[in-house]
Amino acid sequence: MNLAPLLDAAPVIKIHAVAALSVFALGALQLAAPKGTIPHRAIGWTWVGLMAVMLLSGFFIHDIPQYGPFSPKLCEVAGKSLGWMTRCAGIHVVTLSFFLALPYAVLHARRGNVRHHRLSMLLLWAGAGIVGGLFTLDSDRIMHAVVFGP
Repeated sequence: MNLAPLLDAAPVIKIHAVAALSVFALGALQLAAPKGTIPHRAIGWTWVGLMAVMLLSGFFIHDIPQYGPFSPKLCEVAGKSLGWMTRCAGIHVVTLSFFLALPYAVLHARRGNVRHHRLSMLLLWAGAGIVGGLFTLDSDRIMHAVVFGP
């Protein structure tokens, strides 16, 4: 493990990585801890805040590799897009859906709908923490260099 690539990265990537690692760790803790307690609620609100920071910071990361006609630039329309749209990638669509699901999950907890709250939080944690984390281990990503070396 070599932290140099992460320490040399842009500040938004550092913020995103710290928030993502915290979301993963606190989510695992929440799954193992007793539910409905005051610590569960406090850790839960902390987790929601960190998840929002992670999702928001993800919108400002635009280093997605391009693969010719299979480019992940979903927001780009040839000849018609604005400059900022050429940096929008498919992952930003997923991020937006997680952003919409986060208040949905909190709302279910506030209303006492434990089943929907549990399922939506588990899906958010697994989707953003596990699946998203696995995508960061792609060979040309910073976290790949951190975990496996250059």
